[in-house]
Amino acid sequence: MKKLAIGLMSGTSLDGIDVLLASIEGSFKETKTEILAFETVEFSLDIKEKLNNSMDLSLSNVSALTSLNFELAALFSEAVHQLLIKHNVKKETIDFIASHGQTIYHIPFNSNELKASTLQLGDGSVIANLTKIKTVYNFRTADMAVGGQGAPLVPYADYCLFTSSKINRILLNIGGIANITYLKKNGSLDEVIAFDTGPGNMIIDAFMSRLFNQPYDQDGLIARSGQVIKELMDSLKKIDFIYQQPPKSTGRELFGLQFSMYLLQTFKNHRKEDLVRTVTEFTAWSIGEGCKLLNIDFKEVELIASGGGARNKFLLELIEKYTRGIKLTTSAEYGIGVDQKEALAFIVLANETLQNKPSNVPSATGATRSVILGQICIPYKESK
Repeated sequence: MKKLAIGLMSGTSLDGIDVLLASIEGSFKETKTEILAFETVEFSLDIKEKLNNSMDLSLSNVSALTSLNFELAALFSEAVHQLLIKHNVKKETIDFIASHGQTIYHIPFNSNELKASTLQLGDGSVIANLTKIKTVYNFRTADMAVGGQGAPLVPYADYCLFTSSKINRILLNIGGIANITYLKKNGSLDEVIAFDTGPGNMIIDAFMSRLFNQPYDQDGLIARSGQVIKELMDSLKKIDFIYQQPPKSTGRELFGLQFSMYLLQTFKNHRKEDLVRTVTEFTAWSIGEGCKLLNIDFKEVELIASGGGARNKFLLELIEKYTRGIKLTTSAEYGIGVDQKEALAFIVLANETLQNKPSNVPSATGATRSVILGQICIPYKESK
């Protein structure tokens, strides 16, 4: 039976909330979706500052995190209301909301002092009761409970929506972090390979903000005007994560603002354009290195890019340089806007959850078994 759902995504780029309305029916490889409306609600400067502070170990505190959990949930709820009003949709027609939440900190492995864990803010109970719509949220913890890294989770949706009997595909998402999903033609879910390759827009955006007071590099024009700084590029190429075998995941803990500020301070005597060019080059190179870890013939693969980075024309050109022979396109060619795919993906995951079906991919996350993802929050609707 066809359902109406809203997907909410707030990624590591911290640029705002993606709100997507779609119809969905079926399950697993029989899943069919249609995007009906999409909006991006930008975060205020105040919220961006709170988010950045919450991810900085020297500035974060328990009371701020507790408050932000509810603040974000209220913002997510308001984003839903605004979408419904703008597109003249009655909330009673919406079957469920799928909310990824805002990742604050991600610890993929146990260490001597810390337990493998993850924290996404934007409480589902608040969303459900403010919108009066059933809400599925907090998808990552169930996978981590059975030994997984809780990421990446989008590969299940990639498999449902993009697997092909005719061609091998790599789904590349360039958000704050870049990640890839490899779908072998006629492959099973167990054969899916997916992992984070390294930074996506994260370092580029930080450099643009600090050096040019701009949120991102439009079409890669600044990077295109610069030259690669060999010393910086050589230093970046020494980062161990790039060469680690999957499954693997990363985030702001490794490539966040503190890392970018360290680079800017260390290489402050270089031209601003050259700095942006070098980190853009590194981003493309690290994506290429990630693709090489798949040990496949690029000439037999289609690479489908999505995420905010897929709008950076120069970055895509560099990715083509580091994946010679590959056919590069974007998700827009398949009717899914480059900014829409992740919000749609969590609708797919929530749809499985509400049918009591698992939707993690153990081969991608390292989990010991399949699990049902997310927590379901059901608002109480008083009878009239």
